[in-house]
Amino acid sequence: MTDTDRREQLAREHAERQQRRAQQEARSKRNVAIGAGVGTVVVLGGIIAATTLIGGGGDGRDANAAASPSPSASAEDPLASPSPTTKGGAITCEYRDDDSGAPAKNVGRPPAKVSKAVLALKTMTIKTNHGDIVIEVWPDKAPCTINSFAFLAKKRFFDNTVCHRLATPDTAGLGLLQCGDWQAKGDGKNPTDGTGGPGYLFNDENLGGSDYRRGIVFMAQGMEDRNANGSQFAISWHDDNVQLAETGGTYTAFGRVVKGMDIIDRVSKGGVIINPGDITSSEGGATAPKMRVKVRTITLQ
Repeated sequence: MTDTDRREQLAREHAERQQRRAQQEARSKRNVAIGAGVGTVVVLGGIIAATTLIGGGGDGRDANAAASPSPSASAEDPLASPSPTTKGGAITCEYRDDDSGAPAKNVGRPPAKVSKAVLALKTMTIKTNHGDIVIEVWPDKAPCTINSFAFLAKKRFFDNTVCHRLATPDTAGLGLLQCGDWQAKGDGKNPTDGTGGPGYLFNDENLGGSDYRRGIVFMAQGMEDRNANGSQFAISWHDDNVQLAETGGTYTAFGRVVKGMDIIDRVSKGGVIINPGDITSSEGGATAPKMRVKVRTITLQ
C-alpha cells in the first residue's frame, strides 16, 4: 500500500468514525452543558462557540446575584411556556416523556402539583464516599426542579451513582462537577456517560437568577437544548464560571453549597481521566474525576 493509499484509507476511517459518533449523539442527547476557554462552551464534552454556565457561593458572596437575562424563547416554541404555572394559588409543573432515546431509569413521574411540604424544603444533602455535601435549595425560585429532586430522592434514584464529569479550567475553561446520570461509570471507559436520565423532562426555571459562580448548583442539559431538564446537575467550584451568565445561561440554578465545598476542591485537585471515546463529544472526549465520587444517597428536608 502506497503512502497516498494509506492516507486515503485513514481519511475514510476517520469519516466513518465521525458519522457513527454523530448517529450515536443523535440517539443519546442527555448531556450536560459547561463552558470551555474564553469564548467557548463545552457541553460537558463537546466545544461550541459562545460562553454559558455555572456559579456558586461558598465565599460569602451573594449566590443569588442577578445575571444577564437569557434570550427570550420564541413564542412559537411549544416548550417555551413558563414553568411552573400558578392557578388558584397552587403551583403546577409539567413533566413530559423524554423521547430522545436517552438511557432511562423510569421510576415514574413527580406529582404535577407542588405540595406545601416541597415548598418548605430547605436543604438537599448528597451523601458521598468522601462525606456530605449540603446544598441550600431554592423552591421559591425553582419549585418544579426541587419537586423533581424530592421525588427522585424518595425513589432512591440517585443511590449508588457516580459523579461522572469533572470540568477544570485547564480542560474546559470552567470548574464544575457533574452528577445525576444513573448509568454512568465515571471511569473514562464508558462511552455513554452523561446520557442517562429519569425518562422525563421538565422546563427551565430561574434563568438569569444566578451568576453560576463557585458553590452554585444547577441543572444540566445539552448546549442547544431548552426546557430539557432531567436528573443531571452540576456543582460549580470556580468563580470563572460567571462567564456563563454573561452570555445568558440557560441552566436552572436551584441552590448553593453551604457545606462540603472542601470535598469538591479535593476532587478537582485530583485531576481528570480523559475518555476520548465518549459519544457526547466529537472534540476529544469527556473528563471523569480521578478521585471517584460515589453518591450513596440524596435526601431533602
